[in-house]
Amino acid sequence: MTKYRYFTILADMRTGSNFLEANLNAVGGMACHGELFNPYFVGHPNNETAFEIDLAEREETPTRLLEDVKAADGFNGFRFFGDHDPRIRDEVLADPGCAKIILTRNMLDSYVSLKIAEATGQWMLTNASHHKDVEITFDSEDFQTYLSEALAARNHIERVLKITGQSAFRIDYNDLRDVDVLNGLLDWLGMETRIEALDGKLKKQNRRTLRDQITNYDEMREALSNLDIYGLDLPRQLEADRAPAINTFRACPTAPLIFIPIQSAPSGAVLKWMSALDEVGRDELIGKFSQSGLRDWRTSHPGYRAFSVLRHPVARAHAAFCDFILTNKFPSLRKRLINRYRLPIPELDAMEGYDIAAHSTAFLAFLEFLKANLAGQTSIRIDGNWASQRQILRGAGKAQVPHYLARESTLATDLAHLASQIGRPDAPIPELATDGHAARLAEIYDDQIEAATRAAYDQDYLEFGFGDWQPD
Repeated sequence: MTKYRYFTILADMRTGSNFLEANLNAVGGMACHGELFNPYFVGHPNNETAFEIDLAEREETPTRLLEDVKAADGFNGFRFFGDHDPRIRDEVLADPGCAKIILTRNMLDSYVSLKIAEATGQWMLTNASHHKDVEITFDSEDFQTYLSEALAARNHIERVLKITGQSAFRIDYNDLRDVDVLNGLLDWLGMETRIEALDGKLKKQNRRTLRDQITNYDEMREALSNLDIYGLDLPRQLEADRAPAINTFRACPTAPLIFIPIQSAPSGAVLKWMSALDEVGRDELIGKFSQSGLRDWRTSHPGYRAFSVLRHPVARAHAAFCDFILTNKFPSLRKRLINRYRLPIPELDAMEGYDIAAHSTAFLAFLEFLKANLAGQTSIRIDGNWASQRQILRGAGKAQVPHYLARESTLATDLAHLASQIGRPDAPIPELATDGHAARLAEIYDDQIEAATRAAYDQDYLEFGFGDWQPD
């Protein structure tokens, strides 16, 4: 006996879902009711109602139809595609009482089949003599759009299943004519009945090879060879996601500006500039936000701008090293880096002999540690003072997306431009000496330091377009 209340076939158009539905409907006690949540019909094309609910009623209250599926006699389900009602999608995905059958097919085959069906108007075939043949022209941009949307839908399904700790039965288009696989599905569902023979009503529509179906086959092959379908060129996100840290946000009481600070990047000069802009003391800037406090501030400051200030990765890593590793701010971490990671820095009571050459060697060693740390290869947590700026801003974006990214190297012009957006051309000029360690960095900076920083912060360089660090 099945442990589920109902089931859904999570698929896309032209993946064989009609054929799977027909075979499941041949099983005693099972009923698949088509695409119940298709935005254009209820269940099947030209259907006006399902479970005595019409399209208008379903649009008004889709959960009513879902509850009817659950309450119906027998074991009931429906097919659900990526473009079906999103109000139902997440409710169904999160429901452990729903059996998820994930049906997939080679996406190129699905795409070509879809284009042929659109061209011929033939979506199902029950009589082979009525088969329509047509050749299509492959459109690379159209296929890329199709591919990205299909992958996004699949990734969303997999993510929800992981978050909710659920399993699914995965079946491929090529498995649909394997009776043993279909009976394996029935066994997974907890059904006692088995399929003896496949449904013979539906006929395979496209039996020709892709070469015979595509007018520009060679052009298609070349276009596909340039598609990075496995994400080979994407940066590897080894660094963990970060929380938004809204308690660190600072906002002007009057001016519609809210600052999202990045640790080990310019903040003091920015806060001083905001204070001068609003003619208040720095301690009068609004901070320690809660979610509700942030919402209230945004509501009371229409037209506001949220901004952050980027620092070059070399300068930021160096500032973090000087402020938190050379000093005693993180004593346990400092000791651990010396003992476990062989960071060549002296104990605090022996810093007198620590010269510029030793500083260069130690900073390079710290950069090597950062590379491993940011890749999740150390037992030491990734501290916000050297976490990638990309991940910090992605985390902040969960609460407030930055509207404007200024840069330390162009801070005066960037803040002036930001002020002009809120109607304050009279804004003060910010302090330009924002990095107290810049002179020391200029003494040791070389190609080796630049290369080591790039190895640690490759995503920041890629996302924000940083070039080599330039001394002032």
